[in-house]
Amino acid sequence: MCSYTSRAAALALLMGALACSDRPPGTAPDAAGGPNVLSTATTPELLARSLALALGDPAFRAHVKGELDRSPFREHKLSFQRFLAAERGHALAAMAQRTGVATADLGRAAEGAIPLEMYLPVPEHRRTWKGDANVLVATALADHDPPVAFDVQGNRLVLDPERPPATPVIAVVPVETDFSTTPAAIECLSCGSLWLPPPPPTGPGLYLTKAHFVDDFEGWLKGGPEFEVHILGQKGQTDSLTDYQCAGEKQPAPYYFDQNALDWSGSVMLFSKVQLDAYNAAHPGQNIRVFVVEDDDTACQIKADRNLLNDAIKAVDGAYKAITAGNDSSSWALKTFKRASAFQKLWTALASLINTNDELVGNAVEDVVVGISYPGYNWIVKGQNNATNGWITLAMK
Repeated sequence: MCSYTSRAAALALLMGALACSDRPPGTAPDAAGGPNVLSTATTPELLARSLALALGDPAFRAHVKGELDRSPFREHKLSFQRFLAAERGHALAAMAQRTGVATADLGRAAEGAIPLEMYLPVPEHRRTWKGDANVLVATALADHDPPVAFDVQGNRLVLDPERPPATPVIAVVPVETDFSTTPAAIECLSCGSLWLPPPPPTGPGLYLTKAHFVDDFEGWLKGGPEFEVHILGQKGQTDSLTDYQCAGEKQPAPYYFDQNALDWSGSVMLFSKVQLDAYNAAHPGQNIRVFVVEDDDTACQIKADRNLLNDAIKAVDGAYKAITAGNDSSSWALKTFKRASAFQKLWTALASLINTNDELVGNAVEDVVVGISYPGYNWIVKGQNNATNGWITLAMK
């Protein structure tokens, strides 16, 4: 049981109350730091509750609504720590006043927290919330953790991790957005359209031109998915894999690829002809894998459960006799990227790539190998337990 009698500061009392409250799975404090060390799971809850209490003030709600609407980043995201510090700490002071703690104490809590971003992750909520008091502030550290939410009175509740509530939700979650760069696309709330940068000049290489996935592999609190396509191949002359190239939303042209829904069409280079020729020269007889992930943390770095990734590749290789890679099979008459054998021991040596968080969408296998086809597509994305998680179109240009 927590004792509050020895806590002189209101901030410490509030954080202690959060630490003692019932928690959903996956958000328990880390006991490694000892009983007096508050985990990063606790601090985001404190900050979320402070923001929710501040939203009880109509003027502050209008300020938050305006800042979110003006954000040029995808899904109108804001850097939470920058938001608190802006305008000489206006938002931080408002939150501290409504929470009943010293501004300096709340500021130290925010500075000590992991980098956070805030936004309305559900498109319908972004369209319908007009800045009224019918709003929740929710937080969760890991994707698919049950979100902990607060209303404007500070009441705590746990939300369904798979289905958002009807009440609009402002998420305060770990940063996925690179706020140091110029936004690549600006969403228009009134028209629903999206302005993208002009397409880069094309060069020879392997291209993705179409993609469909059966799921977004993203909890609703984390907003739209961040699909990435990785080119994996032999590392040196070993039986280990390495990541040769990534196409994703934070990559420069021609590898910029931003798919935020189940379907996408366009043209993005996955591996240039120069890269592919250099790879083939250095690794004769070895081919490349096209591997798709849904990124939850660090852009274009594969971070996933080690055993799950190993098992996924092993299952796919076993099902299709390791014909789970591809290579340039172009002739003078036809440019094409065709099936090829994968180095069979690659899956056992992926530990160096693994950390946590990313969802493994799967390894692309040519449709003639899988034995199923979808009109307009030629490669099937196979994931854990050899499940079909999508289908894509690959082409040499």
